[in-house]
Amino acid sequence: MKLDYINHYNAYGENILRLYNFDMSQAIMFRDLIRDKIVDRKQRLDLSKVDFVEESEYNLILGLFKTDEGILSDDNKNFVCALTLDGFVNMLKLLEPFCNKETKGHQYLYEIDNPTDFLFSPAGT
Repeated sequence: MKLDYINHYNAYGENILRLYNFDMSQAIMFRDLIRDKIVDRKQRLDLSKVDFVEESEYNLILGLFKTDEGILSDDNKNFVCALTLDGFVNMLKLLEPFCNKETKGHQYLYEIDNPTDFLFSPAGT
């Protein structure tokens, strides 16, 4: 699984933080980490410490916030995914199709008016 950032990918100046290049087993592990660390234990999930996420120049920390803010960053290298508990529970539902069968589809992991989208895409597209 890889993490990267695409700055200004469209005419509206929107950005994408993308998790890609993974299979069903890694999707299951990612879903289970979110459920265990964030939803059940109310802890942050730092992807730089996850074995199956390749090292890159980017890092993402997923954590609980009082409001759904989406992806935030001060430097476009280190990102925080700031969602409520309900936001992460919804993310688990959005991840489920990737855990049930191999697919080349993709899914945005939240619907928030935020300049950076969070894309989950096995094939990267």
